[in-house]
Amino acid sequence: MNQLVLNNTLFVFFLHKGYNRTIEKGQVMLNKEQLEYCLSECMKSEADFAEIYEELEHSETIKALSGKTEDVNQVITAGLGIRLYKDLQSVYAYTNDESEDAVAALIKDLTEALGTCDKEVHLSLDEVTYTNNNPVEIDYMSIPLEEKADLLKRANDAAFSADPRIVKVQSELLNVKQEVQIANTEGRLIKDVRVRTRMMVTAFAEENGNLQSGADRPGAGMGLEFYRTVTPEETGREAARVALVNLSAKDCPSGRMPVIIDNGFGGVIFHEACGHSLEATSVARNMSVFSGKLGTKIAADCVSAVDDGTIPNAWGSQNIDDEGNFQKRRVLIENGVLKSYMIDRLNARRMGTESTSSSRRQSYQFEPTSRMTNTFILPGEDSFEELFEGIERGLYAKKMGGGSVNPQTGEFNFAVNEGYLIENGKISYPVRGASLIGNGAEILKNIDRVCSNLKTGQGMCGSLSGSIPTDVGQPTIRVSSITVGGTANE
Repeated sequence: MNQLVLNNTLFVFFLHKGYNRTIEKGQVMLNKEQLEYCLSECMKSEADFAEIYEELEHSETIKALSGKTEDVNQVITAGLGIRLYKDLQSVYAYTNDESEDAVAALIKDLTEALGTCDKEVHLSLDEVTYTNNNPVEIDYMSIPLEEKADLLKRANDAAFSADPRIVKVQSELLNVKQEVQIANTEGRLIKDVRVRTRMMVTAFAEENGNLQSGADRPGAGMGLEFYRTVTPEETGREAARVALVNLSAKDCPSGRMPVIIDNGFGGVIFHEACGHSLEATSVARNMSVFSGKLGTKIAADCVSAVDDGTIPNAWGSQNIDDEGNFQKRRVLIENGVLKSYMIDRLNARRMGTESTSSSRRQSYQFEPTSRMTNTFILPGEDSFEELFEGIERGLYAKKMGGGSVNPQTGEFNFAVNEGYLIENGKISYPVRGASLIGNGAEILKNIDRVCSNLKTGQGMCGSLSGSIPTDVGQPTIRVSSITVGGTANE
């Protein structure tokens, strides 16, 4: 057993070789009576709240190179985490051994960490039922491996057929089915099943020794029926298109200039540079540039943004958050005014407010905290053409890449995977090597036009509670002035 104290939270790790269950045959998780007993034992301490989170996850990754399947990885993970609160103190422990002795040892260490007391506690749980907001038509586990590998072959063939300059294609199919069960001392017992699929294709184009790449990575909280609406062929062709554009691109000039950021994954800038700074993880400790600014103007009038975990079958959606609360649509910014933060249970205590059902975690091995789900800027009233008006020289960032941000200051740096120079109000020529450098609080105020073409993109977001699926999104927006890092010598 190892212990680590971090941010007033005591983590107790129990690591086991293998997967040892000594509960009833066919039983996947603890039953209602077992949960009631375990929670009652947890409360024989100075804790004022206890929660048990259980998880069973099946995941499958298929990788292919230029149409040939190279790797198949199928993993089953399972375990539980138990959390106790005493005012603003939190202790958390997890194990992948749900035998009676292992769970009892876990509870013993947790209660001793907070202080045991001799009191009689008898808890009763009520199971909450609801209608699944994210139905699945085709469970990937019911489909032969060959059929799933063929999805990648279809994407590969489409990419190669786009142009003879496409020389290599890497593709990957990810399928996940996660079952969770959450019970707490408020008497709540609730379950959820989260199913996701995602295809990631990277195409490489070469001409005269110049090698460039392009990628497309669509996904959804759906089964394999997703590939009827976003076909593997579309994904392969889009990856090839971006690679071919970058093949003919020139080095990007640098300097401060107007920038148009396209819809879809362009929303990664709001997610990273602003969204993380609106999570209670940083806000509750006054470590965010937006701490204490509820009700104040933080963005231009044309900017409204939401975090919505209720969108049916979206990549970042859940029926419930990872503390067992029903997901919500959270209006973060309305007409430039900060309306809400994203808040989990523990940080709600710190802030003296209520949870916004924003608690998420990668797995039972992580204590949950406030995180985003599907976060995007709402549509505006400008046409796409109007965004280019009056720009003598600027950048059109059509596809954004990865980057980094400091939530305390809001300072960010993002790569542009597909960009074009704007000259005299028109798209001129493709550029490569561009990056956007700035401050989240500043960029919100410098957005002066918002289009009506809202679109989302899929990604994985890393933070204190691990890596989780999130949608980012926006309509095409114009930032009146931002620093562009480039590679051209001017």
